[in-house]
Amino acid sequence: MKSILITGGMGGMGLATAKLLAAQGFKVFCLDRKGQTTQENILFIETDVTDEQSVKAAFQKITAETNELCGILHFAGIYVLDSLIEIGDEQFKETVDVNLHGVFLINKVFFPLLKRGSKIIVTTSELAPLDPLPFTGLYALTKSALDKYAYSLRMELQLLGIDVSVIRAGAVDTGMLGVSTSHLDRFCEQTKLYSFSAKRFKRIVNSVETRCVPPQKIAEKAAKILKKKNPKFVYNINRNPLLLLLNLLPKGTQLFAIRMILR
Repeated sequence: MKSILITGGMGGMGLATAKLLAAQGFKVFCLDRKGQTTQENILFIETDVTDEQSVKAAFQKITAETNELCGILHFAGIYVLDSLIEIGDEQFKETVDVNLHGVFLINKVFFPLLKRGSKIIVTTSELAPLDPLPFTGLYALTKSALDKYAYSLRMELQLLGIDVSVIRAGAVDTGMLGVSTSHLDRFCEQTKLYSFSAKRFKRIVNSVETRCVPPQKIAEKAAKILKKKNPKFVYNINRNPLLLLLNLLPKGTQLFAIRMILR
């Protein structure tokens, strides 16, 4: 039985992927900050992906079960909407830590279990290759950096016969959207610099998130990538056409458009 490691295994995308792969005959190891009762072919391990000792403890538990992983799938992440001037220092650090450092740490610790033909799949965002929008700056920069990290890792690991791919997903119907809505509500209530802009931006975010896809779509895409002999680097899902159109405009025009919409 082939073994797979999934981070963010209790989240919408992670759990959907774990269940799909388990049903397809994989042994799935799910890492998440929240504990969960083990299910058939799925072992949940409470882990903080940003803490080296916690990750190493998970490594010991998994190596007691297997000495090889055919894939590592990264779904752990934080979605934050806030002002880059007003966001708290701890929130800034935590977002960078989870969205970027956690992926690096998991790959580094679990690399000895990967063999030729193994896959690493990193979930970034449709925002990763795009110019950031106001109040998405922190999330966008971590996902853009994660995209660059994944490409650099692909460049290196191809020499060892290991493939790295990214899934750039648009809005997905997971618990993360509810958390982001709470963050945005709090931002709208607390901002002293952008109160009028924030309310307008909230309406835009709400309209974008109504176009979300179910997490099963991401799970199906991840399963297909795992089975491909030569997977591509980028797989796009549910990209927002308005964001793509905005990004085609010169930067000066983008800035002008945002001023007109939010000012």
